[in-house]
Amino acid sequence: MKLKIPQREFAAYLFDCDGTIADSMPLHYIAWKKALAEWDCDFDEKLFYKWGGWPVVEIISTLNKERGLRMPVELVARRKEGLYFELMPQLRAVPEVLEHIEAKQGQIPFAVVSGSALDSVAASLTTLRLLDRFVTLVCAGDYKKSKPDPECFLLAASRLGVAPETCLVFEDTAMGIQAAAAAGMASIKVPPAWERAVSR
Repeated sequence: MKLKIPQREFAAYLFDCDGTIADSMPLHYIAWKKALAEWDCDFDEKLFYKWGGWPVVEIISTLNKERGLRMPVELVARRKEGLYFELMPQLRAVPEVLEHIEAKQGQIPFAVVSGSALDSVAASLTTLRLLDRFVTLVCAGDYKKSKPDPECFLLAASRLGVAPETCLVFEDTAMGIQAAAAAGMASIKVPPAWERAVSR
């Protein structure tokens, strides 16, 4: 399938990482299931995708609150990221997004805007041999309010030196699309892997 780009010129492209550039969501889910199972915490796949884009520590804290658990947030976060790193050799790029990165490379600046930690995002992009394509990486810890708040996208535009309304956002989650709209940016919704497979 092809992603339809709005018919106007953009000064920059902003990309979410997991599920947008990197087809990593299935691998992240495997890591989450294993890490949380060690604390007898179930994590439904639908809920995982619903919370896509949330920082890792926010997910663990919310599960603690909702389930009455006391999982050590930082410890579980490190365990989950470690499990994801073990799975990373299996990682592939989302071809429909990679096509647009290749088409505009060198013409306009790119940024990654993610709810994941910097080391996780950098490792994913390095595995995909795409790290050098991006001027800046805006990751968990760089901003206070996570998506759907627009703070992360506005920070990326500021780092690139472009006006928010001149940016095009590539996102795979509803929260990401809401954040882009709140930032005054145009956006493209990247369908999940199963929808892309059906359309090919």
